Amino acid sequence: MKFRYTNLETCHEATGMVVIIDVLRAFSNAAYAFARGAKEIYPVANVDEALKFKAETPHALAAGEVGGLQPEGFDLGNSPTQTKDMDLNDKVIAQSTGAGTKGIVRSVKAETMFAASLVVASATTKFIRKLEPEVVTFVITGQYRPGHGDEDLACAEFLEALFDGQKPDPQPYIKRVFDSRDAIQHLDPNQTAFPLSDLDLCTHIDAFDFAMLVSKENGRHVMRAVKP
Repeated sequence: MKFRYTNLETCHEATGMVVIIDVLRAFSNAAYAFARGAKEIYPVANVDEALKFKAETPHALAAGEVGGLQPEGFDLGNSPTQTKDMDLNDKVIAQSTGAGTKGIVRSVKAETMFAASLVVASATTKFIRKLEPEVVTFVITGQYRPGHGDEDLACAEFLEALFDGQKPDPQPYIKRVFDSRDAIQHLDPNQTAFPLSDLDLCTHIDAFDFAMLVSKENGRHVMRAVKP
């Protein structure tokens, strides 16, 4: 198995098996939503699309962020601390974020897609290994600004080690998340929209035993929790 790395600027060229990574916080939050009973998550490109989906779909919710903050009209933000205590049983959610969901929408040539983060690391690699792809491309969504995205790169490198049959020590990867640029606001107690607990929740490696498969159905991307 070979591995390639790309980002939001170049992921439109990725083909075959594509793994879109957003540790802080989109695809960690999505995993917590599935754990709380969410049925499906529909990743979309922007806030307007999320609100349109919510308006047109009975009992649907909107989740996500702009600048890390919950947009007006959304039911959830992008915080696992908030999501982990919600009852989302059988809910359908439209998700719009600044990085993660854009990675899905922009990966237009991908044949198979998974959304990934550390909380679903082992399940993701187990599921993909069964599909026997020759090449896996990682989309490092956090690299959309200079100096950002090491938390997503750390996750990709952790996944690659798992694919290679290694048993990597998780601590260096967890430290990279806490040391990343996007973690800084979570370390500031005055930034109440960015709780420190999110960092702990997003670095709970293998918190869940499912992967997050992304399909395209009726012109929309849809994410579901699948067990390997």
